[in-house]
Amino acid sequence: MDQIPQALLFLGLIPVLILFYISLRGYEEIFHFKNVFITLVIGMIIGVIAIIIEANTAAVAVLFIILYPLLEQLFKTMILNLRRFQGRKVTVIYGLSLGLGFGSIFILLALILLYMGGSVDTFSLVLTVLGSLGIIMLHGATGLYIGFGVYSYKLIKYVLLSILLHIPVTAWIYITTEIERGYLQLAIFPYGILLYLHATTKIMPKILTNNITSGKRKK
Repeated sequence: MDQIPQALLFLGLIPVLILFYISLRGYEEIFHFKNVFITLVIGMIIGVIAIIIEANTAAVAVLFIILYPLLEQLFKTMILNLRRFQGRKVTVIYGLSLGLGFGSIFILLALILLYMGGSVDTFSLVLTVLGSLGIIMLHGATGLYIGFGVYSYKLIKYVLLSILLHIPVTAWIYITTEIERGYLQLAIFPYGILLYLHATTKIMPKILTNNITSGKRKK
């Protein structure tokens, strides 16, 4: 157990790389690994910025339920809605990588907070990791939704969808006690899986067949 803090920086990237490998098979002709890596790093950077802002606005109490999902999804939107990304299939892939990078920061934060709280038992560690994986998949899915909104010129619809899907997680965290919050990780994990599966199996495949706009498509 004492060796785990030394590996904290890698624990957020391992599940991200696994999800990349599984999710991006069949899309290799659409994206370039260099650009996907860049958006992953950007996602991690804006994730850190979001955490800093949220840490300094925790006193907003119940507003946390709405404001944090709004803040986090708007951060992704600001990056993905750049003019160079609009109407492009690859923006959906970038949305996925941006979201996964964003989410990877939260597993690092969760583990740091867990160890700062004192002695760590195996059960608490497992719950924290499962919940954090759920958060990573939540952000990967919402990033993909926003990217698809930019690609399909339906940005408002998919940004609102991403915010609404994020609100239950912050609501659960706010209304539960510290003890209940530990077990809440068991709910966040399958919730994240369901969102991620929907995004990657129902939404992302559309870029292989759909022509949302007229004219030659860019990668």
